[in-house]
Amino acid sequence: MRLGSTVLAAALMLTLTSPANALSELKPAQPADAEQVQVAPPPLDEPTIGPDGGLPQPDPIIRETPQSQSEDSNPDAAVVEDQAPADIITDLSQLPEPARRMRELILEAAATGDPEKLRALLGTGPNATQLAFSQIDADAVEYLRTISGDGEGQEILAILIDLLNTGFVRIDAGGPNETFVWPYFVALPLDSLTAPQKVELLRLVTAGDVEDMKAYGAYNFYRVGISPDGEWRFFMAGD
Repeated sequence: MRLGSTVLAAALMLTLTSPANALSELKPAQPADAEQVQVAPPPLDEPTIGPDGGLPQPDPIIRETPQSQSEDSNPDAAVVEDQAPADIITDLSQLPEPARRMRELILEAAATGDPEKLRALLGTGPNATQLAFSQIDADAVEYLRTISGDGEGQEILAILIDLLNTGFVRIDAGGPNETFVWPYFVALPLDSLTAPQKVELLRLVTAGDVEDMKAYGAYNFYRVGISPDGEWRFFMAGD
């Protein structure tokens, strides 16, 4: 009986200790990418060898961006850059003396409020000031009265004064039709005007007029043209 008890006790102890021993022998599972985690990246100061056994080609310093691509693919970009800006003149000393004198005479006549004072300056025959694109049959001064909003001619005189007090441009410089033209807006795209230039334009026309001009594609209000030798060539609206 004692031997049987001893054997039974030994068997029981073996059964209880066997699982513990088995668990202690189990190793934790290795992650699938354990080898990749353990591999250290190459030092930053040691270049990676290229597939052909040589050093890899360096990346470009300047990388092409979507913006630069769009600029390169724009066929009009070079055209815009090649267009020279209009030479806006504000220094009256750049006017030849005859042209400067005619401007002063027009301003003096307009300031009187009497359109009749312009008659001697408008000229006659082939040298008559052009007042419209088409032929006019009426007397020049009477025609100016009819196109004036007040019917008396004062509005058109005020327009003359405002125009001749803006900057101007030189058209066909050195050519047979060389002319100094007021205002300079006749030679500028309206979308390119600066804020001060927009204010100056709005002294001549309304904001609604400006929008109409943009839709039309150019300045089409009144303009004045004087030749270098002092001939008052035109005073009319349109383009």
